Amino acid sequence: MLKNAPKFYEVAKRIVEITEDCIIVAHNSQFDYRILKTEFKRLGFGYKRKTLCTVELSKKLIPGQESYSLGKLTRSLGIPVSDRHRAAGDAMATVKLFKMLLTKDLEKFIVQDAIQVEAKSKLKPSLKRIIDELPNSTGVYYIHNEDGEIIYIGKSNNIKNRISQHFTNTSSKSKKIQLQTAAVTYEETGSELIALLKESQEIKKNKPLFNRALRRHIFNYALYSFTDDNGYINLTIDKADGRKHAITTFSNKQSAKHFIFKAIEEFQLCQKLSGVYPTKSNCFNYTIKQCSGACIQEESITDYNNRVKQLIDKNSYTNKNMLIIDKGREVDERSVVLIKNGLFNGLGHFNLNYQITNMDVLESLITPMENNRDSQHIIQNYLRKNKNLKIINLNQH
Repeated sequence: MLKNAPKFYEVAKRIVEITEDCIIVAHNSQFDYRILKTEFKRLGFGYKRKTLCTVELSKKLIPGQESYSLGKLTRSLGIPVSDRHRAAGDAMATVKLFKMLLTKDLEKFIVQDAIQVEAKSKLKPSLKRIIDELPNSTGVYYIHNEDGEIIYIGKSNNIKNRISQHFTNTSSKSKKIQLQTAAVTYEETGSELIALLKESQEIKKNKPLFNRALRRHIFNYALYSFTDDNGYINLTIDKADGRKHAITTFSNKQSAKHFIFKAIEEFQLCQKLSGVYPTKSNCFNYTIKQCSGACIQEESITDYNNRVKQLIDKNSYTNKNMLIIDKGREVDERSVVLIKNGLFNGLGHFNLNYQITNMDVLESLITPMENNRDSQHIIQNYLRKNKNLKIINLNQH
């Protein structure tokens, strides 16, 4: 295979050019970098580059693996590999592994270190040049200052357009961001749900300077249930209270009311027992024969409560084990959100060639995340608005 390959001195100039101002990423980078430096030394050239090792990063970001060899690690993470032990096959496997590690790095230490090196070795780029290099795709973006620190995190269905808005806006906050911007990095997610969840968690972890003003809960109202003295399950909308168990949450009262009116129609619920028609007698829908009379104890408690339970089950993932499957970053990829025992566990991407219900592979490719009220709201809100999502129910292990 190497019989007709070029000698090192014939490709040395090209290697210098393509690695200039770059960081060399390799699986066991010490070995690869040592070979490169030795070959350049023989030519009398002092070759120096910054390196990143995917073995070391994997040990930090994906602990507990049986082996960190490229073959075994990619297999356990569900990363498809073709042409193993050939240069192109191993390089592509390392690229896919590195992409996964960037996703798992919620504190963004990999990117921040890289920006620090890059920003100090170049003149500050123009904001227009930064915009030109961004994609028109869905994902999370990170605005950095010249020390590599993240000063703002956001998400968008069109990263290029959103950054362009930041850089052309004349508000005082936007002007401050414009003055301090040295670089913008981004992570394509394919799915808006993944972007929303990553944005929420990474703002909490990194506490960027210009996100600190956004100390708002993204949900303000919630849907609760209680059983009345007659045994019927009642629904009520109230201000969100973390001490009470909510069925689902809403950004504002208007969206909560819209939801409950649609639910009354879909599940043939009583207006009075759903909290939208205060009365001591029957509700209005009973008068026009669209309510079976739970408001005046005419309908069987079991029949009525079963329909309310269907509504609750559809809009809450309490005690459920399931996967939410959504768009991926490429045609042959999908994103996945893992819910275990009713709790948000994490998210990831997987190749369509892999059996996603294999729990060992699933646990490895998932980036673990904190289950909090914000993430619950994001997931429930997204499920409500996107009816065609694929849901895989998992058997409890």
